[in-house]
Amino acid sequence: MISEQIGLDLLRTFVAVCQQGSLSRVAAHTGRTQSALSMQMRRLESLLERHLFQRTGRGVVPTPEGEIFLGYATRILALSDEAYARLRETAVSGSVRIGLAEEIANSALPAALGRLHRTHPDVQLDVVVEHSTALGRTWEENTMDIVIAPTSAVGAADALVTWNVELQWVSAMDYVQEPGRPLDLVAFAAPCLWRRRMIEALAATGREHRVTFTSQSVMGLQAAIENGLGIGLLPPDSIRTETMRALDASSGVPHPLTVQYGLYARDRRARVVDATIDVLLAATSPYGSRNESPPAAQSAM
Repeated sequence: MISEQIGLDLLRTFVAVCQQGSLSRVAAHTGRTQSALSMQMRRLESLLERHLFQRTGRGVVPTPEGEIFLGYATRILALSDEAYARLRETAVSGSVRIGLAEEIANSALPAALGRLHRTHPDVQLDVVVEHSTALGRTWEENTMDIVIAPTSAVGAADALVTWNVELQWVSAMDYVQEPGRPLDLVAFAAPCLWRRRMIEALAATGREHRVTFTSQSVMGLQAAIENGLGIGLLPPDSIRTETMRALDASSGVPHPLTVQYGLYARDRRARVVDATIDVLLAATSPYGSRNESPPAAQSAM
C-alpha cells in the first residue's frame, strides 16, 4: 500500500514546509540541504500521485489537495508523538502555571499542551494568555512556572531557549489599496510589540498609514484581514491561504519582520515542569534557531 511507504520523516518535513512556506527556511532550521528537502517532497507527491504545493511570490503554499493532506499529516504526527510519550515517559503529576503571549497562542503550542494533557492526565495545567507587556510583569512577579513571550518583553539572556518568528504582510485575496490614500492597518491593540514594529517599519519607508481595526486576538485580526478592512502582520501558520495572500515589495510594504521569542522557566523546577518544557520545545522546533541554556537543577516532587 502507498501509505506503508510514507514515513514519519516525510510527514514532518511536509508539515514544516507548510508551516514555514519556504524550503530554504526549513533547510536552515533543520541543517539539511534544500535539494534534499525538495527531493523528499517530490517523492511524497509521487507516492500520492498529487501536487501538494504551488509557488507564489513569497514562497510555497499547499494546493487544495495539499491542505487536505496537511490535516491528516498533522493528526498522524500528533498521534505518533502521543503514543511514544505515553509508552516511554515516566508518569508525572502536579500543576504547571504557563503564560503565553496572545499573538502566538493559536499556533502549535495549544495543540502541544493538549497532547501533554492526554498523555499525562494527572498534570494540572493552568494556562493564562496575555499580551506581551503583561507577561513581562508576570515573569518578574514570579507567578508562573513557564512563560513564552517576546524576548524584548522579558530579556533574551534569561531565556531557556529562543527562536525567531517571521511576520508577513498579508491582505484579503481581493483587497485593493486605493492610490493616494493612507494604508489601512489591522493591528493588535496597544501596547503590543507587533503593532509597534509594524508602525516603525512603515514610518521608516515614509508610507502614510492609519490603524482602522484593532483587536486583542489573532482571530480578530484574521477576520478583519479576510473581510478587507486592511493589511496586517501574521506568522505563516496563522495565514489562511484560502482567503488571504502574502504581500511583497511590489505592494508597497516593507520586508517581512522578525520577532524573537523565548521560553522562560525558573532555575529550580519540578519534574512536571520539565516534562511540559519538553513538549513545548518540540512544538517550537519548526521555527528553528535555538539558543539553549544548560539543564536546571530539579526540585524534589
